[in-house]
Amino acid sequence: MPTTQEVCFDLRLAVSAAAIGIFCLVPPAATAQTFDEASPERINPTRFERFKDRLNKWNVVVGAGGIYAPKFEGSDEFEVQPFPMFSATFGEYVTVDPRGISINVYRNQSFSFSAKVGYDTGRDEDDSDHLKGLGDIDAGAVVGGKLAYEVGPVELFTSFDKTIGGSDGLVGTVGASISHSYNQFLFSAGASATWADANHMDSYFGVTSAQSARSGLAQYDAGAGFKRVDFEASITYVTEKSWLIQGQVGIGYLVGDAADSPIVQDAFQPSAMLVLGYKF
Repeated sequence: MPTTQEVCFDLRLAVSAAAIGIFCLVPPAATAQTFDEASPERINPTRFERFKDRLNKWNVVVGAGGIYAPKFEGSDEFEVQPFPMFSATFGEYVTVDPRGISINVYRNQSFSFSAKVGYDTGRDEDDSDHLKGLGDIDAGAVVGGKLAYEVGPVELFTSFDKTIGGSDGLVGTVGASISHSYNQFLFSAGASATWADANHMDSYFGVTSAQSARSGLAQYDAGAGFKRVDFEASITYVTEKSWLIQGQVGIGYLVGDAADSPIVQDAFQPSAMLVLGYKF
């Protein structure tokens, strides 16, 4: 008896054969005339140009890259993870990128406030042998906001992210960044400090008695407080044909209860990223 996949494959072959047969029975001139009369835009060379203009209006950037980073927060093992890149801005208010959807709620010459909806991937105990016995931290939806103040090339900001599901935690960040453009290069650097509530800290850095028995790690209770500080710098080069290359390096340090957790193998958390993209 054929499987569902085999039936679907045979059906696709039959539909394709029928389409080819009909096309072959109609004279080429008649076929071209029918397409011209029914849908002239199908062969209109300006149709793609209009679509490209719309992508340009939306500031669409597509590409791919790789990031070299610890296997989990606090790991002393590193891995390279490929990832797709996509970013688009619709009008003056909505931006979509791999982090989620950001909505510009208010903006003037110096201040801005934006809301966002995204996701937290959680953590899988299979990510490292060191996590065996701790169980998984489920993924969850994230809602948050960011308040920023710009003075020339300097931006001061504070943000918060609330996870719904998963760790059910609240994370807040304060920081500053500076950027400078020169010819086709954009240079930027920044520093930030991250605070987390007890739910987040217990999920990612705490060890319950049951987890201790399964993993062999000491029982540990992680309380709310600052968990890390980060420094990063990046260089972006944009070619005359709208291709862009971005390189970024970062240095993170776990602090407080996070650094003292038995889950953490190394409080020093460096990373590097390289991205190739195309801006329409």
